[in-house]
Amino acid sequence: MDSRNTAVTHPFNRRTFLRGLGVTMALPWMESLAVWGDEPRARRKSSEAPVRLAVLFSGNGYHGKEWWAKESAQGLEFGQVLAPLNDLRNKTLFIQGLFNEQALKGNIHSSQTGNLLSGAPLAAGGEIHSGTSVDQFLAQTYGRSTKVPSLVLGCEAGNPSVHKNYSMIYSSHISWSSPTTPTPLELYPSLAFDRLFKDEVQRGDKSVLDAVIDDASQIRNRISTSDRRKLDEYLDSVRDVEQRIENAGKQGELQGWRPTLGAPNIPRPPEGIPQNIADHMRLMCDIMVLGFQTDTTRICTLKLNNDHSSLRFPHLGVDYMIHHLLSHSDTADWLKVNQFFFEQLAYVAKKLDAIQEGERTALDNTMLMMCSSMMTGSHDATQLPVVMVGGGGGTIKTGRVLDYRDRPNRQMCRLYLSMMDKMDVQCDKFGDATEPLAEM
Repeated sequence: MDSRNTAVTHPFNRRTFLRGLGVTMALPWMESLAVWGDEPRARRKSSEAPVRLAVLFSGNGYHGKEWWAKESAQGLEFGQVLAPLNDLRNKTLFIQGLFNEQALKGNIHSSQTGNLLSGAPLAAGGEIHSGTSVDQFLAQTYGRSTKVPSLVLGCEAGNPSVHKNYSMIYSSHISWSSPTTPTPLELYPSLAFDRLFKDEVQRGDKSVLDAVIDDASQIRNRISTSDRRKLDEYLDSVRDVEQRIENAGKQGELQGWRPTLGAPNIPRPPEGIPQNIADHMRLMCDIMVLGFQTDTTRICTLKLNNDHSSLRFPHLGVDYMIHHLLSHSDTADWLKVNQFFFEQLAYVAKKLDAIQEGERTALDNTMLMMCSSMMTGSHDATQLPVVMVGGGGGTIKTGRVLDYRDRPNRQMCRLYLSMMDKMDVQCDKFGDATEPLAEM
């Protein structure tokens, strides 16, 4: 075979996979195609569940007097904002003092939100230019292993207007596919569900090999005769291993990791957007968990509301003022709304913690971050409120406080470099950071 011609006419990407529901199967070396080259380094064993990342966002900050956590002999103690996480204290990491320097320039909601997950400078004057967010950076690398590279969900529609020289698109989107493209936000639970599961080619009740057999057949028709024999031998060996795993599983032994669900265990949500915000948020939380549980996606952002939000909360008895105006005073009703948002985080965390994946739970294998673009409704972005729940695949020590308030290098993007490292994605620089948080 002429390698020069191969380089010119090669019909495959440098990294070629067989794909199916929750399955990405690497191919062996072949003379007809290059199948290795650009995958992230893999430190994790094949029998271990993958690490997932979920970012939940609520706008306008939190109650100034009740946002705190401290370590004690009894474990973490929380202020009232974090009360919904009391049962998860030993799996929580409270991080204070991190910030985005670029977010201090405009001192309004849009200029503090559009770069929350990127640390990038924002264009003013109604122009749209931010930076690729950490979730989408990971989706472009780590997320290629799943059917849906990332799931981007929201519970409040975007605002296309301009406020004090900055586009409100910034305050409506935390996920950015490129500096000029906010990632499309899915507000409809039914459509989010469909994105995960409505695909006739994907057959969740079949074996791993059956799930990729169509993909294998297409490649088989495009490779040399010797490579076909090699592919058949490879697939036969996979079938043999799969059958041995299946037999071992019947004996109660765990032999390699598989998603705990091969198909959704909840019905498709009804059409439309729920009129009750509590129902809307809960449905989106369920869909996030389901995406992780079926390994349909490993990366998700859930924007519970916009910065400069107009949501009201009649189910809490707080219907006299919109979210944004409530945030400007530390009232009992504002605390009630804060706790409602953290109830969503606690709900997701507890559902993941109830899913056993070998020696760990799905929560132990997840980095679940809750954040806002300012500390309080007074637009204070000199430090950002950050809480993480979950163990990142057993690599994060939880049940403690990390305090960076008096440290020189406290870029929020250092946290994102740390997250990338937990997901085996290497990056020398992200945003304004060149090194991860050593304490992570």
